[in-house]
Amino acid sequence: MKNPLVSIIVTTRNEERNIKNCMESINQQTYAPIQTIVVDNNSTDKTKAIAKKYINEVYNKGPERSAQRNFGAKKAKGSYVVFIDCDMNLTPEVIEQCVKKIDNFGGLVIPEESFGIGFWAKAKALERSFYLRNSAIEAARFFPKKIFITVGGFDEGLTGPEDWDLSQRVAIKYGIGRISAFIRHNEGELSLQRTIQKKYYYAKKFGPYIKKRDNKKSTQQQFSIIGRYALFFKQPKKMFKDPFLSMGMLVMKTGEFVAGGLGYILSEKK
Repeated sequence: MKNPLVSIIVTTRNEERNIKNCMESINQQTYAPIQTIVVDNNSTDKTKAIAKKYINEVYNKGPERSAQRNFGAKKAKGSYVVFIDCDMNLTPEVIEQCVKKIDNFGGLVIPEESFGIGFWAKAKALERSFYLRNSAIEAARFFPKKIFITVGGFDEGLTGPEDWDLSQRVAIKYGIGRISAFIRHNEGELSLQRTIQKKYYYAKKFGPYIKKRDNKKSTQQQFSIIGRYALFFKQPKKMFKDPFLSMGMLVMKTGEFVAGGLGYILSEKK
Protein backbone atom coordinates (compact mmCIF):
# COMPACT_ATOMS: atom_id res chain seq x y z
CA MET A 1 0.00 0.00 0.00
CA LYS A 2 1.11 3.53 -0.73
CA ASN A 3 1.98 5.80 2.16
CA PRO A 4 -0.64 8.49 2.80
CA LEU A 5 0.23 12.02 1.68
CA VAL A 6 1.28 14.43 4.42
CA SER A 7 0.82 18.18 3.87
CA ILE A 8 3.27 20.47 5.65
CA ILE A 9 2.05 24.07 5.97
CA VAL A 10 4.82 26.61 6.62
CA THR A 11 3.90 30.16 7.62
CA THR A 12 6.30 32.97 6.74
CA ARG A 13 6.80 36.71 6.99
CA ASN A 14 10.17 38.25 6.07
CA GLU A 15 12.01 34.99 6.72
CA GLU A 16 14.72 35.03 4.04
CA ARG A 17 17.23 34.15 6.76
CA ASN A 18 15.39 30.93 7.69
CA ILE A 19 13.42 29.69 4.69
CA LYS A 20 16.25 27.75 3.05
CA ASN A 21 17.06 25.71 6.16
CA CYS A 22 13.38 25.01 6.76
CA MET A 23 12.85 23.77 3.20
CA GLU A 24 16.00 21.66 3.31
CA SER A 25 14.86 19.99 6.54
CA ILE A 26 11.59 19.02 4.83
CA ASN A 27 13.48 17.62 1.85
CA GLN A 28 15.58 15.50 4.21
CA GLN A 29 12.60 13.68 5.75
CA THR A 30 12.77 9.89 5.75
CA TYR A 31 9.07 9.79 4.81
CA ALA A 32 7.36 10.26 1.45
CA PRO A 33 5.12 11.54 -0.07
CA ILE A 34 5.02 15.09 1.30
CA GLN A 35 3.25 18.16 -0.02
CA THR A 36 4.84 21.40 1.15
CA ILE A 37 2.80 24.60 1.21
CA VAL A 38 4.23 28.01 2.10
CA VAL A 39 1.73 30.67 3.14
CA ASP A 40 3.43 34.05 3.29
CA ASN A 41 2.10 37.20 4.94
CA ASN A 42 3.16 40.03 2.61
CA SER A 43 6.93 39.64 2.96
CA THR A 44 9.02 42.51 1.65
CA ASP A 45 12.26 40.51 1.47
CA LYS A 46 13.25 37.46 -0.63
CA THR A 47 11.25 34.88 1.34
CA LYS A 48 8.87 33.99 -1.50
CA ALA A 49 11.58 33.92 -4.15
CA ILE A 50 13.70 31.50 -2.11
CA ALA A 51 10.69 29.30 -1.30
CA LYS A 52 9.80 29.04 -5.01
CA LYS A 53 13.22 27.49 -5.67
CA TYR A 54 12.01 24.49 -3.66
CA ILE A 55 8.24 24.29 -4.24
CA ASN A 56 5.50 25.62 -6.51
CA GLU A 57 2.85 26.13 -3.85
CA VAL A 58 3.72 29.54 -2.41
CA TYR A 59 0.73 31.68 -1.49
CA ASN A 60 0.05 35.04 0.14
CA LYS A 61 -2.44 35.40 2.98
CA GLY A 62 -2.90 37.55 6.06
CA PRO A 63 -3.49 39.17 8.40
CA GLU A 64 -2.07 36.77 11.01
CA ARG A 65 -0.71 33.26 11.45
CA SER A 66 -4.04 31.55 12.24
CA ALA A 67 -5.55 32.76 8.97
CA GLN A 68 -2.41 31.68 7.11
CA ARG A 69 -2.60 28.19 8.57
CA ASN A 70 -6.30 27.74 7.84
CA PHE A 71 -5.71 28.90 4.27
CA GLY A 72 -2.87 26.39 3.92
CA ALA A 73 -5.08 23.59 5.25
CA LYS A 74 -7.65 24.38 2.53
CA LYS A 75 -4.93 23.91 -0.08
CA ALA A 76 -3.70 20.69 1.55
CA LYS A 77 -4.31 17.47 -0.35
CA GLY A 78 -2.88 15.18 2.31
CA SER A 79 -4.61 12.87 4.75
CA TYR A 80 -2.58 14.60 7.46
CA VAL A 81 -1.57 18.21 8.06
CA VAL A 82 1.34 19.55 10.08
CA PHE A 83 1.90 23.22 10.87
CA ILE A 84 5.34 24.73 11.41
CA ASP A 85 6.89 28.19 11.41
CA CYS A 86 9.70 29.10 9.07
CA ASP A 87 12.28 29.34 11.87
CA MET A 88 11.75 25.64 12.61
CA ASN A 89 13.82 22.79 11.20
CA LEU A 90 12.47 19.23 11.25
CA THR A 91 14.85 16.48 12.25
CA PRO A 92 14.76 13.70 9.60
CA GLU A 93 12.34 11.25 11.24
CA VAL A 94 9.63 13.69 12.35
CA ILE A 95 7.03 12.95 9.68
CA GLU A 96 7.74 9.20 9.63
CA GLN A 97 7.23 8.96 13.38
CA CYS A 98 4.05 11.04 13.23
CA VAL A 99 2.41 8.85 10.58
CA LYS A 100 3.26 5.70 12.57
CA LYS A 101 1.85 7.11 15.82
CA ILE A 102 -1.22 9.11 14.77
CA ASP A 103 -3.78 6.29 14.49
CA ASN A 104 -4.49 6.32 18.23
CA PHE A 105 -4.73 10.09 18.61
CA GLY A 106 -6.35 13.23 17.24
CA GLY A 107 -3.09 15.15 17.24
CA LEU A 108 0.60 14.78 18.04
CA VAL A 109 3.06 16.96 19.91
CA ILE A 110 6.44 17.27 18.20
CA PRO A 111 8.90 18.25 20.95
CA GLU A 112 11.01 21.33 20.37
CA GLU A 113 14.52 22.38 21.25
CA SER A 114 15.89 25.86 20.67
CA PHE A 115 19.25 27.02 19.38
CA GLY A 116 20.65 30.36 18.37
CA ILE A 117 23.39 32.93 18.72
CA GLY A 118 24.37 34.65 21.94
CA PHE A 119 23.46 34.60 25.62
CA TRP A 120 19.71 35.24 25.33
CA ALA A 121 19.25 32.52 22.72
CA LYS A 122 20.94 30.11 25.13
CA ALA A 123 18.64 31.33 27.92
CA LYS A 124 15.60 30.68 25.72
CA ALA A 125 16.91 27.20 24.87
CA LEU A 126 17.31 26.47 28.57
CA GLU A 127 13.76 27.65 29.24
CA ARG A 128 12.28 25.50 26.50
CA SER A 129 14.08 22.42 27.86
CA PHE A 130 11.94 22.60 31.01
CA TYR A 131 8.72 22.26 29.02
CA LEU A 132 9.29 18.81 27.55
CA ARG A 133 6.30 16.54 28.27
CA ASN A 134 4.37 19.38 29.90
CA SER A 135 0.90 19.13 28.35
CA ALA A 136 -0.08 22.64 29.41
CA ILE A 137 2.85 24.24 27.57
CA GLU A 138 3.45 21.97 24.57
CA ALA A 139 0.89 21.96 21.75
CA ALA A 140 0.15 19.48 18.97
CA ARG A 141 1.25 20.30 15.42
CA PHE A 142 0.33 17.14 13.49
CA PHE A 143 -3.33 16.24 12.83
CA PRO A 144 -5.46 14.05 10.59
CA LYS A 145 -6.99 16.57 8.21
CA LYS A 146 -10.52 15.30 8.90
CA ILE A 147 -10.13 15.98 12.62
CA PHE A 148 -8.59 19.40 11.98
CA ILE A 149 -11.64 20.32 9.90
CA THR A 150 -14.11 18.77 12.36
CA VAL A 151 -12.88 20.91 15.28
CA GLY A 152 -12.93 24.06 13.14
CA GLY A 153 -9.21 24.62 12.56
CA PHE A 154 -7.39 27.54 14.13
CA ASP A 155 -9.37 30.32 15.78
CA GLU A 156 -8.56 33.31 13.58
CA GLY A 157 -9.41 35.66 16.42
CA LEU A 158 -6.33 34.46 18.33
CA THR A 159 -2.71 35.47 17.74
CA GLY A 160 -0.12 33.80 19.94
CA PRO A 161 -2.07 31.15 21.89
CA GLU A 162 -3.81 29.69 18.82
CA ASP A 163 -1.62 26.55 19.05
CA TRP A 164 -2.73 25.89 22.63
CA ASP A 165 -6.36 26.55 21.78
CA LEU A 166 -6.49 24.11 18.85
CA SER A 167 -4.55 21.44 20.72
CA GLN A 168 -6.92 21.64 23.69
CA ARG A 169 -10.01 21.36 21.49
CA VAL A 170 -8.58 18.27 19.82
CA ALA A 171 -7.51 16.75 23.14
CA ILE A 172 -11.02 16.94 24.60
CA LYS A 173 -12.54 14.80 21.85
CA TYR A 174 -9.71 12.71 20.46
CA GLY A 175 -6.66 12.78 22.72
CA ILE A 176 -3.13 14.04 22.08
CA GLY A 177 0.02 11.90 21.75
CA ARG A 178 3.65 12.74 21.12
CA ILE A 179 6.68 11.53 19.21
CA SER A 180 10.35 11.50 20.18
CA ALA A 181 11.90 13.20 17.11
CA PHE A 182 12.48 16.93 17.59
CA ILE A 183 11.79 20.19 15.85
CA ARG A 184 14.78 22.51 16.18
CA HIS A 185 13.65 26.10 16.71
CA ASN A 186 16.12 28.70 15.47
CA GLU A 187 15.99 31.72 17.76
CA GLY A 188 18.65 33.50 15.71
CA GLU A 189 20.57 36.31 17.43
CA LEU A 190 17.95 36.80 20.11
CA SER A 191 17.89 39.95 22.21
CA LEU A 192 16.13 40.55 25.52
CA GLN A 193 14.31 43.52 23.99
CA ARG A 194 12.97 41.49 21.08
CA THR A 195 11.60 38.66 23.18
CA ILE A 196 9.88 41.12 25.54
CA GLN A 197 8.38 43.07 22.63
CA LYS A 198 7.11 39.84 21.09
CA LYS A 199 5.40 38.83 24.33
CA TYR A 200 3.78 42.26 24.63
CA TYR A 201 2.42 42.01 21.08
CA TYR A 202 0.94 38.55 21.57
CA ALA A 203 -0.48 39.39 25.00
CA LYS A 204 -2.69 42.06 23.46
CA LYS A 205 -4.60 39.19 21.83
CA PHE A 206 -4.70 36.88 24.89
CA GLY A 207 -8.08 38.12 26.15
CA PRO A 208 -10.34 36.00 23.91
CA TYR A 209 -8.25 32.89 24.66
CA ILE A 210 -8.30 33.39 28.44
CA LYS A 211 -12.07 33.87 28.41
CA LYS A 212 -12.74 30.57 26.66
CA ARG A 213 -14.30 28.19 29.19
CA ASP A 214 -12.39 25.11 28.03
CA ASN A 215 -9.05 26.88 28.46
CA LYS A 216 -9.36 28.05 32.06
CA LYS A 217 -7.57 25.12 33.70
CA SER A 218 -4.61 25.31 31.32
CA THR A 219 -4.22 29.08 31.65
CA GLN A 220 -3.29 28.69 35.32
CA GLN A 221 0.00 27.08 34.26
CA GLN A 222 0.44 29.00 31.03
CA PHE A 223 0.12 32.48 32.50
CA SER A 224 1.20 32.04 36.13
CA ILE A 225 4.70 33.32 36.86
CA ILE A 226 4.72 31.35 40.14
CA GLY A 227 3.73 28.22 38.27
CA ARG A 228 6.51 28.70 35.74
CA TYR A 229 9.13 29.34 38.40
CA ALA A 230 7.95 26.23 40.27
CA LEU A 231 8.35 24.27 37.06
CA PHE A 232 11.95 25.47 36.71
CA PHE A 233 12.95 24.70 40.29
CA LYS A 234 11.50 21.20 40.14
CA GLN A 235 14.68 20.38 38.19
CA PRO A 236 17.37 21.86 40.48
CA LYS A 237 20.29 20.08 38.80
CA LYS A 238 19.47 21.76 35.53
CA MET A 239 18.81 25.12 37.20
CA PHE A 240 22.11 25.23 39.04
CA LYS A 241 24.33 23.66 36.39
CA ASP A 242 25.00 27.14 34.97
CA PRO A 243 23.73 29.68 37.55
CA PHE A 244 24.55 32.70 35.38
CA LEU A 245 22.54 31.34 32.45
CA SER A 246 19.68 30.33 34.74
CA MET A 247 19.58 33.82 36.21
CA GLY A 248 19.43 35.22 32.69
CA MET A 249 16.52 32.90 31.91
CA LEU A 250 14.64 34.10 35.00
CA VAL A 251 15.28 37.75 34.10
CA MET A 252 14.03 37.11 30.56
CA LYS A 253 10.95 35.24 31.77
CA THR A 254 10.12 37.92 34.33
CA GLY A 255 10.42 40.60 31.64
CA GLU A 256 8.11 38.59 29.38
CA PHE A 257 5.52 38.23 32.13
CA VAL A 258 5.60 41.95 32.92
CA ALA A 259 5.28 42.85 29.25
CA GLY A 260 2.58 40.25 28.74
CA GLY A 261 0.60 41.47 31.73
CA LEU A 262 0.85 45.06 30.52
CA GLY A 263 -0.21 44.14 27.00
CA TYR A 264 -3.19 42.18 28.30
CA ILE A 265 -4.35 44.89 30.71
CA LEU A 266 -4.11 47.66 28.11
CA SER A 267 -5.98 45.57 25.55
CA GLU A 268 -8.79 44.86 28.02
CA LYS A 269 -9.24 48.57 28.76
CA LYS A 270 -10.05 49.37 25.13
